[in-house]
Amino acid sequence: MRIIRKDNLESAEVLDLIAEHLSGMHENSPPESVYALGVESLKSDDVTVFAAWDDGRLSGIGALKAIDAQHGEIKSMRTANAFLRKGVAASLLEHIISEASQRGYKLLSLETGSGDAFDPAIGLYRKRGFRAGDAFGGYTKSAFNQFFHLDL
Repeated sequence: MRIIRKDNLESAEVLDLIAEHLSGMHENSPPESVYALGVESLKSDDVTVFAAWDDGRLSGIGALKAIDAQHGEIKSMRTANAFLRKGVAASLLEHIISEASQRGYKLLSLETGSGDAFDPAIGLYRKRGFRAGDAFGGYTKSAFNQFFHLDL
């Protein structure tokens, strides 16, 4: 059974998955092009982290960052390797979209990498209705990233 709940960033499993997420970003993009949030940034008051648990095992994480009263950003989506292709990312995405809607956001955006390693995530975002668009929130466009937006 999958449970998704707000996380306090104190469990070793969640911290390890965040570290894995950051490491994966650095494998695919130069450090100056990586916008993934580290633990301290995820603890910010404007970020809410959600953890997905399947039968007591951490299966994934995702975060929602407030940009302003009407605009949110998805951050740090990562599925644990043992749970890839089991619907974890889709569940987390739906949970975050629902939370953004409940907050009254009109737009939900995300920045992600480019290249083959990101194709599964991009496919998931497109399937859910996200469309490619311009940079937002102070991001800089490069050959290593791209931007997607969903009207809520």
